[in-house]
This record gives sequence, structure tokens and C-alpha cells, in this order.
Amino acid sequence: MSTDKAPSARSIVDEILGRGMTREIWTANYDRVLPVSVQDFDLFAVLPAVFYMFRFGQRRGKGRFLEVFGGVGNTARERRRAATIERIAGTLAGNGAVEGFGSEVGQAILGDLLLCFCLENAKRNLGRNEQVQRVAPSHFMASWVDLPDAVANLRRVPEMMVAMLADQDGTKVHQNEENERSWFKVGRGYEENVLLKAFMQGVVREGELGSRTSDRFSETEAVGIDQLLMIRLAQQLGSAPDKLRGGEGERISNQRPIAKKASRQFSEDIRHFVRGYADAIPRHAFVELLESCVAVGMTSIMTSVAEMLFSWSDSGCLPSDIDQAPTALVVDCSNGVDRSLRILAEQSMEEFRRRLERLPVVLMALRFLDQGARYDPILKKRAVETTPYATNWINMLGDISFRRCDEAQPILYEMHRKAELLAEALNEDYVEAAEILRGEATQENPVWRLAEALTFLQGRKNAQNNITALLDSCLLLDRPNGLAVKRFITRTTVLPGTKARGEARCVTFSDSVLDYLVHLHVLRPGGRLNCRPLAFSQFVDVLRDRYGFFIDRAPAGMTVSNELLQANRSALERRLRDLGLLMGVNDAESMKHVCPRFQSHKDYNDHVD
Repeated sequence: MSTDKAPSARSIVDEILGRGMTREIWTANYDRVLPVSVQDFDLFAVLPAVFYMFRFGQRRGKGRFLEVFGGVGNTARERRRAATIERIAGTLAGNGAVEGFGSEVGQAILGDLLLCFCLENAKRNLGRNEQVQRVAPSHFMASWVDLPDAVANLRRVPEMMVAMLADQDGTKVHQNEENERSWFKVGRGYEENVLLKAFMQGVVREGELGSRTSDRFSETEAVGIDQLLMIRLAQQLGSAPDKLRGGEGERISNQRPIAKKASRQFSEDIRHFVRGYADAIPRHAFVELLESCVAVGMTSIMTSVAEMLFSWSDSGCLPSDIDQAPTALVVDCSNGVDRSLRILAEQSMEEFRRRLERLPVVLMALRFLDQGARYDPILKKRAVETTPYATNWINMLGDISFRRCDEAQPILYEMHRKAELLAEALNEDYVEAAEILRGEATQENPVWRLAEALTFLQGRKNAQNNITALLDSCLLLDRPNGLAVKRFITRTTVLPGTKARGEARCVTFSDSVLDYLVHLHVLRPGGRLNCRPLAFSQFVDVLRDRYGFFIDRAPAGMTVSNELLQANRSALERRLRDLGLLMGVNDAESMKHVCPRFQSHKDYNDHVD
């Protein structure tokens, strides 16, 4: 009996398609539609990296956190494990960075304060002897702390955020010119960047613009305990991290998601919220609301990209800017208290997740078409721009897929030939993939046969799990300031007497998200008054039209009783009233208005100074 091991699917694809092409397509990402890694990421740690990139105009590299707090282990892994809250608190107290915490009890209290305001343990574990993995955005000086130690662990989310907010031309984000006008300046003029400005209390520059040590804290400035601890932590490091070296390099890509409308709204929301409330809301609460702001924006961007790609796969053409819209999702406004509303919201999310199962195949098809078009000599002469938005490029790939241009024929012929060769090579050990490749009767287009087959070979379930992990990260799933929750459920299977354990997710606004949404939308964009009267009914309409959050209406294709929808609307009204975010003198709908708990301390004017 032969004991020869079957060759891996990747090695077979390498042999047929070539290593260069396989390296491009054997991934889950396609940067030209969504320039992030299709994996989970931690939103908690994104903003400090964003601060660094705005400050220096470069991607963050190696810093001194492990050198100062990581102990004397032989390997980087050992030093990372040694960097615990207990060790960090002991170092700060022992070096005199903070006074009054020298005793054992004092260091324990200091450690708890660090864990509460500044740092987070790996896997969000509690305790003072766990490995520290992330830094919180409690102050601008958090940009000096290189956590996570590799910026790539943030899945390129900070780079995408900087590109969207800076709103520059070109293929890379660059430092602004001296008199260039921008709300979110990069490098030169970073002191006027509205996001950095909100976190730079007491920071002054003493030295060259590019110096890693020129940002200093003025000791005469009064700051909160959360900010002071972050400042002292950064001061122990002595300097900001170096720029990223090797690999992808220090330059920040200016690639943005194809969801141009959602990207623009994301930038507007952050700008309005920060300018309106950075000085009005207590710092710790402001940071939580800002994270909710980013979660709402990232969710809107991801669902908008998904809807656009589903439309493209059907027609070969992306929706115009005005027609772009996020996924319609029902929100459980009872926060899980009402079982019927919870089930309704879970059904809505489950339908979207079922549709998302198709997304890895669409991304694979785009990678195949991209590879074919980039090396076509005729198409290369067209010089179709792909940055900052790749809309025209994606539409051109759609024209190729649907044979709407002369160049499509040779490209699709080559794809057909590769599909045949790959089917023959896979036939012995990967029969199902080979059958997909030969399924011309059910799918004429060779690009989609290749996409289906290679997604199957990669592991369809794994690809779908990566998409779900990305969505969960955007939603801040199960976080106190997040947009959604998950619960484990048991379902009856097709086999009699057997059950399967699964997960159910639903969008449900946390108190922090409601706080943020109300405070954002009572601001009057472009006006001089701080706030505008916003009727409760208008607020509900804004959530639906801008973000796809359905409350008192059913999404298209979903049948819901009017009684249940009105119960959902009433649940939202009650929660807003309990939080002090709704006022009304009687039961008349026209007399119900959402109102902020915090007022801006200055006139709000949405014009570049």
C-alpha cells in the first residue's frame, strides 16, 4: 500500500499558475476595494497608531516599550510576557515617575489605574501579571508606546483611517505643505489637526519637526489622572518609536475603500464630533464615545463595500456615489430585554451574514481579473487610476468579466485555459475542486469557476470566518461601547434527535453608542449655533438613511408586523429618555426631541479656519 502523501492544494496551484500569480491571489484581501486585512482587529488600539501617523507622516516601527518594561528575557517573546501591569507599575513607582505609590499597596493601586485608563492585557484578561498587549488613546503621548509591537497586527486599519481623514491626492499620504488647508493635517502643522488637538493637552514641541523626542509635556498644565499616567508612561520610554523599516516600508498608502459616500461621512462624523465636544465631555467618556464613532463609521464602510460588491458581481458595474448605501439591519432597541425584538434583529443579521458567505468568492474573482488586466499591454496604456479610489478600475474589471470590451476575449480565454490545466492537475486528489473548474455548463465564465474552486481549496469556512471576524471587529462586538452582541444558541439539525450549537448576532445600541449618535446629530453642520432642535422622528430617519439602522420600518424583503416595529420604536424612546437624551412635554410625536447631555463650550462653525 502506498504511503505517499498527496501534494498540498497550494503547491498544485503554484505549479499551474506560477508562484507570482499564486502569491497575489492566495489571500483573503483585495486592497483596491477595502484596504485592510480581512481578519479581526482591535479597535481599542487603533487610535494611538493613528496619532503617530498623523504626527510623523509615516507608519510606526520599533519603539522602546519592551526595552524599558519587558525584562531581560533571551527572546522577544519572553520579554513580551514579562511586560505585565505589575512590572510597569513597579518601574514607574521605582523611577519616581509618579509619587505616592511606592508601597506594595500603592503599586497595586497604580497598576489598577494603568489597566483601567492606559493599557489592556492580552485577550482582555484581568490581573496584574498578564502580558500587556495594547495601549489606550487616553492622551496624544500614547503614540510613543509601540503596542502592539508590530503595527501590522492592526490589519492596516490605522493607515486606512489616516488616508480617509487626510483626504489627499496621490498614491501615498504625504506631509502637508506649510499653508495647505486641512482639518486633519499630516506632519507639518500637526498641532492644528482637529483629532490630535483634542488629545494634546499640555504638549509643546521643542526641537525639529521630525525629531522623535521634540514633543514635551508642560508640567504646569492641569490634566486628569488618566492622561497624566499615559504621559508618565511615555516619558519613561524617552522617545517616539522609529519609522517602520523593511517589508512594506514606512509610507502610508492613500488607498481608500470603494464606498466613497460612507468614507466621506466617516470623516465628517469624526470632524463634527471632535470639534463639537472635545472640550465639553469628560475625557474618559469622550474616548469611549469616539471609539463608538469609529465603530459606527467602520461598520457603515464595510457593509457599504459588501453591498457594492454584490451589485458588481451581478452587473459588472459599481453603484454611483449617490446610490451607495450600507446594509439595512434591524436594531434591537430593547437591548435584548424583549425576546421578539431580539429574534427579529438576529434574523436580520443572519440574513446579512448568509449573503456575506459569497464575499470571499467575489474578492477572489476580482484578484484574478486584476492580475489579468494589469499585464494586458493594451489595458496598461489606458493608465486607469486606482488611488485614492479604484472605482474606474473595478468597473473596467466588470467590463472584462461581462465581455463588454475588446480586451476581454484574450484575458478570459487565458483564464479558461488555466482552469482546464488546474482541473486536470487537481483531478486525482481534489475531485470537488476539479469538478467546479469543469462546470462550464452551470457557470460559463471561467473567472467565477476559478474563484469558486480556489476559495474552496483555501477553505471556504475559514474564508467566511475571516469575513465574520472583520465584521465583529467593526461592530465592537460584545464591548460596552459597541454596536452588537452575540449569544450562543442550540439549533435542531436535519438528523432526528440531534442538535448543533451555534452563534446568533444582532445589532443593539449600547448606551455609549446612543450617547454618541444623539450628540453628533444635534450639531448643526455649517452653522454658528451649537445645536439644533432634532425631532425624535428625524433622528430615527437619520439612523436609517445614513447608517442603515432600521428601527420602525422593515428592510426590503423582510416582513415584520407593524406592532413589533412600533414596539421597537417605543423601546428606543424609553432608553433615550432614561439616559436623559430625550425630552417631550406630552405624547405628541412633534413635541419629542432628542437633546444632548453635554453642550459645546464654543460656537460650532464647520469652515476651515
